[in-house]
Amino acid sequence: MSLLINIDNGGTFTDICILRESEVVRAKTLTTPFDLTKCFIEVLKSGSTALYGNEDIARLLKETDYIRYSTTAGTNAIVQKKGPRLGLILREGADPAFLAERQTERDMLEVMVGERVAGVDPAQEEPVLERSVVRAVNRLLSQGANRLVVSMDGPTRDVEERRIKRIVLEKYPRHLLGAVPVLFSHELADDEDDRTRTWSALINSFLHPVMERFLYNAENFLRNHRIKNPLLIFHNDGNSARVAKTTAIKTYGSGPRGGMEGARALARHYRLPVLLTMDIGGTTTDIGLVRDGGVKEMVRGEIEGIRTSFPLSDLISVGAGGSSVFRAEGGRIRVGPDSVGAAPGPACFARGGQEATITDAYLLMGILDAHSYFGGNMVLDNSRARRAVEEKIAAPLGLGLEEALLAMERAYIAKIAEGLSQYVENPAETTLLAFGGAGPMSACGVAEAVGIRTVIVPRLAAVFSAFGISFSDIAHEYETVLRSRDAAGLEEKVSELRERARRDMFAEGFDLDECRLEMDARYGGDDGYEVVPLEEIASRPDRRDKPGRLHLKVVKPIRHFTFQPSGDLGEYKPEASRHQSILQPSGQVLEVPVYRFEDLEPGASGHGPALIEDKLFTCRVAEGWNFRVNENRDLFMRYERGSQR
Repeated sequence: MSLLINIDNGGTFTDICILRESEVVRAKTLTTPFDLTKCFIEVLKSGSTALYGNEDIARLLKETDYIRYSTTAGTNAIVQKKGPRLGLILREGADPAFLAERQTERDMLEVMVGERVAGVDPAQEEPVLERSVVRAVNRLLSQGANRLVVSMDGPTRDVEERRIKRIVLEKYPRHLLGAVPVLFSHELADDEDDRTRTWSALINSFLHPVMERFLYNAENFLRNHRIKNPLLIFHNDGNSARVAKTTAIKTYGSGPRGGMEGARALARHYRLPVLLTMDIGGTTTDIGLVRDGGVKEMVRGEIEGIRTSFPLSDLISVGAGGSSVFRAEGGRIRVGPDSVGAAPGPACFARGGQEATITDAYLLMGILDAHSYFGGNMVLDNSRARRAVEEKIAAPLGLGLEEALLAMERAYIAKIAEGLSQYVENPAETTLLAFGGAGPMSACGVAEAVGIRTVIVPRLAAVFSAFGISFSDIAHEYETVLRSRDAAGLEEKVSELRERARRDMFAEGFDLDECRLEMDARYGGDDGYEVVPLEEIASRPDRRDKPGRLHLKVVKPIRHFTFQPSGDLGEYKPEASRHQSILQPSGQVLEVPVYRFEDLEPGASGHGPALIEDKLFTCRVAEGWNFRVNENRDLFMRYERGSQR
C-alpha cells in the first residue's frame, strides 16, 4: 500500500510520521530556522532511514501518495515581526487609527505599514478615479512599500474594490517588472467588520512572501523527485490543500492544530467527554480543549492579540517548555518566556548554551538519561547542566543543588498548571492528554496540581502533532454573509459558494462529484454560533430575519490512521530494563525501575515511581500513579494514591 507522510515543522524539532497500512514510522530532526527547506529534506531522509533501515529518499517519495505538512514559518514571521513593507489604501478620509485601538495593534501596524497609508474615493468618475489610484499607488511605492492592501468600508466595498482592482491591473499589468502584488480585502474574507477584515488582509500579505518562497522551494524539491501528488499544506482549520490553493494566514498556528486534530480523534475513539491537551515543546506549552468531540475554537481567531476574520483553535500558550530559560529574580524563580531553542539549546546540549532550563534540571534529577536521550543520537553533558543551574539558580537564591532543582521543577509545574486550570471545570470528568517531546515528563505533576486523575500519554507523543495531521482531508471552507434570506437570494449564495468549491477542487485535481459537501447556516456572535441545516432555514422564521452566515465545506477524503478497537486485554507486570536514581519531590533519591516503551506490550501495567523511556521522549510515572498500556499501545495513567496495589 502507498505511504502517507505527515510532517510538523516546530521551533526546535521537525517531526515526521509515515503511515503504511496500520504501521506508523516516526523520526525527528533539529529544525534549521535559517533555512526551513534544509530540515524539511533532512526529516524526509530520517524518515526513510527509520522505514527502510537506510537512507533512501528517492524510494520513499516514489512510494508516497500524499505529503501533508505544517510549518512554523508564518508564526515565526509574526513573532519576529519580519516581513515585507506593506502599503495600505483606505477610503479617502478614513483614519487608520481604527486599526490601532490596543497597544499590540499599534505595534504591529507600525511594523507592517508605518506611514504608508493612502486614501482613494471610489465614488469618483472613472478618469478621476484612475488618476487618484495611480497617485496613491505611486506614493506608497516611493515610500518603500513592496506589497499593497486595499480595504474599503461600507456596504458597497466589494464593488468599489473591484473598480480599483481593474485600474491597478490595467496600469500595473502583471507581466511587467513594475507590477506590484495587491490584495483586495473582500477577496480574502466576506466580513462586514472592517477592522477584522482589514487586519486579516494585512496579516495575510505580511506572511505571503516568506511562505510562498519556502513552500514553493519545498514543492520544487518534491517535484524533482517526481512525487505522485502535489505537496499538501496543513491549515489552522484542520484542512489540507496544495500550496497554490493555500492562503498564508491559514498556515499560522497550524502545528498546534495538528495536535488538536489528533486529540479529537483520540477523544472520539475512547469516548472521552472532556479531553484537555498539553503539548510541551521547546519554547511553549500549548493547551487546548476537546469537548464532546469538538475542538474548542474562537469564532474570530486572534494572532498576536489581533482579531481576524477566521476561526482558530482556542489555545492557551504558556511560555514554558523544555528550552525555556530559568532565572532567579527577587528571590524567586522566573520561567521563560524566552527560550534557548534548538540552537544553542539547553546547557546540557553542549552547543554553547549557558542558561539553566528544565531539560538541564531533569537530567540532573535523574529523569533524563545522558546516553539514551533522543534515541542515543545526542549525548547530554551533566557537568555543563550542573554549572548552569548552580550559577544561574542555586547561587543567586542561596540554595544547594538539589534544592535548586526541586524549586525549578515546582516553578515549572506551577506555571503550566496555571494555564491548564483556565480550562478545567470538573477535574473528575477531565482527562489530560500529554504530548510533545517534553509533555510526558511533567504530566503527572501537572495533573496533580489541577486535580486531574487520568492522564493519557499517546504512543506517538513525541510526534503527536505530525500524527494528528494524518486525520486531515483535502478540503476548503467558505463563508458568506446572508444578506438576503428569501429563496432566490439563498439559492444565489449557495450557487456562488458551490462554484468556488468547484473551481478550488478542480485545481486540486478532483471533480466536485468526487467530494463531500457540507452546508449550513450559522447564527451568533464571537462567543459562538448556532448551526442550522440549510434545509431548515425556510422553516425557521426565528432565524430568517436575523444576521447569519452561509457556510460550505467541501471535502475530498484521503486515507486516515485507524485505531484498534477496545478489547478484553490481559494484564502482566513487565520487566524493567534497568534502574535509575531519581530525585523525588520529597528530597529523597530513590532507585526506580526504567521500562522501555517499545518492549511494553498491550496489557503491561505497573505503578510509580517509575520511568517509561521511549526513543524520543521520557514519561515519568510519579508516586501514587498506576499505568497501563492499551490495545493501541497508548499509555493510561491514573492517580490512585493510597489505594491497594
